[in-house]
Amino acid sequence: MNNLQHLKNRVPSIDILRGIVILLMLVDHVRERVFLHQQVADPMNIDETSSTLFFTRLMAHFCAPVFIFLTGLSAWLYANPINKPQRDVRAFLLKRGLFIIFLEITLVNFSWFGNYNALYLQVMWAIGLCMITLAVLTLLPHRIIGILGIFIIFGHNALDFITFKPDEFGYSLWTILHDRGFLYVGEGASDAFKVKVSYPTLPWVGVICLGYFVAPLFSAKVDSQKRVQTLFKLGAFSLVGLLAVRLLNVYLEPVPWSIYDSWLLTLQSFVNFTKYPPSLGFLLFTLGTAFIVLALVEKANSTKLNFLRHYGSAPMFFYLTHLYALLALYTVLVAIYGTNKGVYFGVDYVWQVWAISILLSITLYWPTKAFSNFKKTTKLAWVKYF
Repeated sequence: MNNLQHLKNRVPSIDILRGIVILLMLVDHVRERVFLHQQVADPMNIDETSSTLFFTRLMAHFCAPVFIFLTGLSAWLYANPINKPQRDVRAFLLKRGLFIIFLEITLVNFSWFGNYNALYLQVMWAIGLCMITLAVLTLLPHRIIGILGIFIIFGHNALDFITFKPDEFGYSLWTILHDRGFLYVGEGASDAFKVKVSYPTLPWVGVICLGYFVAPLFSAKVDSQKRVQTLFKLGAFSLVGLLAVRLLNVYLEPVPWSIYDSWLLTLQSFVNFTKYPPSLGFLLFTLGTAFIVLALVEKANSTKLNFLRHYGSAPMFFYLTHLYALLALYTVLVAIYGTNKGVYFGVDYVWQVWAISILLSITLYWPTKAFSNFKKTTKLAWVKYF
């Protein structure tokens, strides 16, 4: 079976969109390796962040929402295969969710630091918890899951006033669900072992539920033209709603926008949304754009975008491979040039971040394509987890 035949069983637009955000993720992770001496806050400080760095970071905002939305969407498609009996989605979600969390606390965490002096629970942790949560929620009717997802997305910012101090009861649970913070800090020296939740989970549960709810739109029973029209409507509703509410500087984003002397800086302020946890504005902006991209990709000639499909059909393999490629690259660069930016090695310009990212994406394309083909033909069960 050739590669194109392998891909026929998958929805092209889903893999293409996933491939796009995987490459944007690569750029952001290269930035975190070789441009960390120019730190960006959340939201980004416009007065201290160049426009090129701002928009480079902004593009990475699409990664987590798209990954988690497509996880929910893919779970429904797994449960409802074309011309086949329904499959047990709860076991699928539970096993893969636990596996992803295991990868986060082992291989992924080690790849960032080359040691286990700290544990940062990031996007893989959030995806794993969301999958486990969705496994439980699938006991509910499909429509109720969708209503719950929309309610969480639109309502979680109303909980922003709730906070806990580290010594208060409820702090750990609220840190996992809503407020970014440390779950554990060891006693003694400043370099004591610590565990930090970087991705509070509650808003992402809303996103995975939305993906699961929207998924029937991608079934074989739905005409392509109707799917495209619906996706355009969802995208327009999200972005127009964002524009209307953002102009009023109320509710959907904790950090208000400001008018600057420069139109570009004003635009940056307007789209400068909170990611940890993702505000309503952040989710309307990223998911609304994703709906439109899904529609545009479906209307396009997908054969010209097959290279993106290969990235998107083996996301876990690419994720782990690129992290260790960056760890190896950074180790070599430090060995050759030393830490030329204080405690970091770094490059001088944002365009160099993009250049390194392009070279890495080309280098990793062939092994990712090969693994994608292997994944679709092998009978080894564990390979399917990647």
